[in-house]
Amino acid sequence: MQQRFLGRTGLRVSRLGLGTLTWGRDTDEHEARDQLIAFTEAGGTLVDTAAGYGDGASEELIGSLIGDVVARDDIVLATKAGITRARGVRETNASRGYLLSTLDASLRRLGVDHVDLWQVHTWVDDTPLEETLTALDHAVTSGRASYVGISNYSGWQSAKAATWQAAVPGRTVLASNQVEYSLVNRSAEAEVIPAAEHLGLGILPWSPLGRGVLTGKYRTGTPADSRAASPHFSNFVGTYLNDRNARIVEAVARAADGLSWSPLEVALSWVRDRPGVTAPIVGARTAAQLRGSLTVEECELPAEIAIALEDVSAPPT
Repeated sequence: MQQRFLGRTGLRVSRLGLGTLTWGRDTDEHEARDQLIAFTEAGGTLVDTAAGYGDGASEELIGSLIGDVVARDDIVLATKAGITRARGVRETNASRGYLLSTLDASLRRLGVDHVDLWQVHTWVDDTPLEETLTALDHAVTSGRASYVGISNYSGWQSAKAATWQAAVPGRTVLASNQVEYSLVNRSAEAEVIPAAEHLGLGILPWSPLGRGVLTGKYRTGTPADSRAASPHFSNFVGTYLNDRNARIVEAVARAADGLSWSPLEVALSWVRDRPGVTAPIVGARTAAQLRGSLTVEECELPAEIAIALEDVSAPPT
């Protein structure tokens, strides 16, 4: 698998990342093991998780596989802090103390002394930005993280954070912004991606397959083993099951038929090679699903098809 630099840093990552949102909950230990083996055997290195995924279950599962399935130095380990669920309620916290204590807990669950990329999971209005950023600085200077980034920051938020870091001597440069980006959600193109390109942040798209919709699996209904049928993710996927996105899915399917590819390969290669993108983060419930994504390494979308897909998926004005 080809490698890319993350933003303007020296950190090299595979141009496809392995997402672990469902690990420890909908994806059990055996499937996770098979996924990690398949991913690393294909040359993948970037493994992304978060403290809030399954209330730490994802990190614990990854930690049990490091040293067994894969050597620590063979992967680029990324995690996030700032979103959690307490008593079933989603909570956000980007205070310095909370972030650093969460990072320490993540390191314990992962069984490592540092992560390669540590990201603030979301912007939080009621926490001063400079306080949040000092947590990132301390994570690097203390050796807990090699590089730091942000996630789900808007264009102005990422610009403010990156400018602050660059303006103060000795501060840690931000490496990336992880945001949702796909053919059915191109909102990042308005401000987030231009800001990232100008400021030297690599974009890590999450849900590059439109929460699974772009695979075409929902064209005729909701499969029983799909995320839309899961009590955890039914609303998450359901918001994308509409007439506009159905037209985009049909366009992707037609392109796939013409290329003898799968719809997944068409949609994923499109976002992977968009300006500013470093590595889409692909999540899968099973190893078989993941292997269907890994074939995209051999795919290069013809320019005329990419343009046609851009036209049909153009965001509403």
